[in-house]
Amino acid sequence: MPDDPPPPGAPLLQIEGLTVAAGDTEILHGVDLTVEAGSVHALMGPNGSGKSTLAKVLLGNPALRVTSGSIRLAGEDVTAWPTDVRAKAGMFLAFQDPEAISGLPVLQFLRQAMSARQGIDLSVLEVRLAMLEWMEKLGMDPSFGERHLNDGFSGGERKRNEILQMALLDPVVAVLDETDSGLDVDALKAVARGVGIVRQTRTDLGVLVITHYQRLLEELAPDRVHLLVDGVVVAEGGPELAAQLEAEGYDRWRA
Repeated sequence: MPDDPPPPGAPLLQIEGLTVAAGDTEILHGVDLTVEAGSVHALMGPNGSGKSTLAKVLLGNPALRVTSGSIRLAGEDVTAWPTDVRAKAGMFLAFQDPEAISGLPVLQFLRQAMSARQGIDLSVLEVRLAMLEWMEKLGMDPSFGERHLNDGFSGGERKRNEILQMALLDPVVAVLDETDSGLDVDALKAVARGVGIVRQTRTDLGVLVITHYQRLLEELAPDRVHLLVDGVVVAEGGPELAAQLEAEGYDRWRA
């Protein structure tokens, strides 16, 4: 599985000709997108364009069916891999609306996830020490780890918990699905700062940010911006494309 650090600029996530259907309805129509080591890519588009469908299919959501094309993670074709195998190999998804699980402390959840990712049975102490180290870096209250997973968390707390998971799981590629959804300005900056701190330590990490808005991208400074409309990537460019979309909207790219 792809765990060795890739050289800077090496392709980590390669989506080639990806066509995806839910039931009898085709949602993605031949998507091509590559994320390189150490880079931040942004995927933008209007509601219903297929952005979240792409995020879900990258993690192997069984409700979605790949009808053609491929997904490669650090050179490995993972198109047919189940979700847990992709996660162990280093694919991470930060959910738009992370699920709350009452009765499961954050610490225990992280122990299970980290043990699966590393392929060894980590002790509670090992995970606690790693968690506390990252909580300090991310400016999080240490008591956070004793709370139940996302239970009673504010929107900002849920998203910061996702960034903590990303830091501890050390993925090859992180997909952030509308991480800015429902956040106020301060929470958004805290999440963006957390992503930046993780990237400073994990310099080879590839990040794909899925968003409607430029405000998160102003904090993260993407290397490349992709525009998805009606299941097709219709434009690509640098950060200036995100600024153009913020100013003009999507009408000029709609069919």
